[in-house]
Amino acid sequence: MADYYALALQVQTRAVNQRPVGEARAMIMAAIDRISGQISATKRFLGQDLKLVVLPEYALTGFPWGDTPEEWLARAAVDMHGAEYEALAKAAEASGVYIVSNLYERDPNFPHLYFQANVIVSPSGDQVLRYRRLISMFAPSPFDIWDAYLDIYGSEAILPVCNTEIGKLGTIASEEILYPEIARCLASKGAEVLLHPTSEVSSPLPTPKSITRHARAVENLAYVVSANSGGLPGCGIPENSTDGGSEIIDFKGRILARAGAGESINAFSEISLAELRAYRQRPGMGNLLSRHPMEIWAGQYASFQAAEKQGLGDGNAPPERSFFLSRQQQVIKRLSDSGLI
Repeated sequence: MADYYALALQVQTRAVNQRPVGEARAMIMAAIDRISGQISATKRFLGQDLKLVVLPEYALTGFPWGDTPEEWLARAAVDMHGAEYEALAKAAEASGVYIVSNLYERDPNFPHLYFQANVIVSPSGDQVLRYRRLISMFAPSPFDIWDAYLDIYGSEAILPVCNTEIGKLGTIASEEILYPEIARCLASKGAEVLLHPTSEVSSPLPTPKSITRHARAVENLAYVVSANSGGLPGCGIPENSTDGGSEIIDFKGRILARAGAGESINAFSEISLAELRAYRQRPGMGNLLSRHPMEIWAGQYASFQAAEKQGLGDGNAPPERSFFLSRQQQVIKRLSDSGLI
């Protein structure tokens, strides 16, 4: 594959919180239609070698702010192969690009839960990767129903990497960029481009997420394409609190492009797989992947316990919102009692 261009498409997220279900569902489809038009126009404007478009975190809905889990499931979660993904697939086909989305989705195997999922749709309209967020403050994850989830999907579904014509792709959801293990596991499976839908505070000062994006790129010798919201109206929080700073970082930690505030196509840059692959083959101190003694850390982690898996059992009942905070409080107490914090 020759070099190509990637875009972190910075779009406004119009929150569906507290809307009647019918209105919320209509807003989701309208958002897809609007974004699809932006992708089509952007491809014409930027050029036919635009091959990859990353959307912000929960770009179609916003996040569950004041909604119970049952309400959010009805109002904002989409089906795994439903109309919303079909519409995104048509957009990918029409523009000949890979589209990376972050949506809340239902799963027929766990009808009482929703998951936050990064899904990559190919230019042929196929879903080529589905990653469900593992670490979330107030949303269920596969970790919470671990045994049942593995029985159905297997361990390869936990941190997937897909091999495509534009490189080996892995995804990271929002604040999971703060956890080095997720990106490292993806790199250990060959990921070359880390795709990061996010919705975060943007600041002229360094933020935890902006700092760690650079670290994830350097330590894994991978490109990072990070798409932030271009504003978040409709949930009560000042809408420009999460606005701007979408960026593309190369495998040496250099910023190739960054967007300012508002809806923007300015986080747009070339991805050179040839350059990355040549660097990964080059002996020297900078080749961190080849020097990393993973087995050491696996042994050290084995004795550390924080959050417990299977907290929601088999997922056969909707979670109480209080579960997530209570679990964190229990973990903090356990770590404190053991002298670790």
